[in-house]
Amino acid sequence: MIDWDDVRYFLAAARGGSVRAAAKGLAVNHATVLRRISQLEERLGARMFERLPSGYRLTDAGEEVLDLAIQMEASSHQLETRILGRDQSVRGLLRVTLTPILATHLLMPDFADFARLYPDIEMEILSSGELANLTNREADVAIRVVYDRKTLPLNLHGLKGPEVFGGVYVARDRLVAWRSGAGEPLRWIVIATHGVPDWASEGAVRTAGVPFKVTDAAAEIAAVREGLGIATLPCFVGDADPQLERVPGTDLHMYGTLWILTQGETRKTKRIRLFTEFISERISGYGQRLTSQ
Repeated sequence: MIDWDDVRYFLAAARGGSVRAAAKGLAVNHATVLRRISQLEERLGARMFERLPSGYRLTDAGEEVLDLAIQMEASSHQLETRILGRDQSVRGLLRVTLTPILATHLLMPDFADFARLYPDIEMEILSSGELANLTNREADVAIRVVYDRKTLPLNLHGLKGPEVFGGVYVARDRLVAWRSGAGEPLRWIVIATHGVPDWASEGAVRTAGVPFKVTDAAAEIAAVREGLGIATLPCFVGDADPQLERVPGTDLHMYGTLWILTQGETRKTKRIRLFTEFISERISGYGQRLTSQ
């Protein structure tokens, strides 16, 4: 009998192209991946990979095993989701993935209310810029801002929320100083991976110097509050912050639409259904905050 765990390690190495990539993706050490692949090769009596300086390349036998391994993985996920879909108890683990800025500046009070209503549900909030894979059961519910619905996998079930808009913001004190001609020139504050968006007109305020780059939204907001410069922020962040003000002469821009996403049979479980209905109602009440109307 082939051990599914051995196949899982083989799949990770085949997809990543190296033992190092597989170990990182599975959060295990290098030796564990090697041992699992060796066990599979011994069980099947064939080598799965050619070890090359550039990485791992599948042998002919490995190519055949890869097709079957992918089918095994799909069957495993299907079995898991069907069993989970039968779970109608109001208890157990509920994992929700969303960006840190949505969690911190908009939805955490609602998560807290839900947790108080259903104390036996173990909530895990995965607030990260990384997109968790619902199909692979990395999360149960995803709350995402999506510009184009067509970019989402067809197997995801979605509840559509309000549109989300952003604007250009500056610290109120800094704007007063700029208007009086005092203080240093303003500069753009940007998340390094994004840069200054094409739509962000500078309006009445002129910037000078190189951008000030950060790696996350929390640092970007802090830098704006410190009066370092201007930045594009969601309206539900910028408008709600008493220290910030919209830069005069700038327009709003739509980031996308807020969606609540679930996958397959798992969305039928009672705890997931209760959560999606609860959070959908809460989000629908945030229309004005999200659009800055």
